[in-house]
Amino acid sequence: MAIKYYKLIDLLNRRGILKTKFAKDIGISPNTLAKLSNNQIVSLDVIDKACEYLGVQPGDLLEFIDEGNYTAK
Repeated sequence: MAIKYYKLIDLLNRRGILKTKFAKDIGISPNTLAKLSNNQIVSLDVIDKACEYLGVQPGDLLEFIDEGNYTAK
């Protein structure tokens, strides 16, 4: 997976927000929280809720890391 959410996790840590509180506050399930923690695909709705809750832009939460799995056609 090329999308990494380490920025989100770092931001929560710097602000002293527990991941479980974050998940509850934005209304996501423990499974979705686990997906974020494991850099798995989540919906844009989740990213939207996280951005609104934290007052940030998507780029403040995630990063695309080119793993070289695809080539231009």
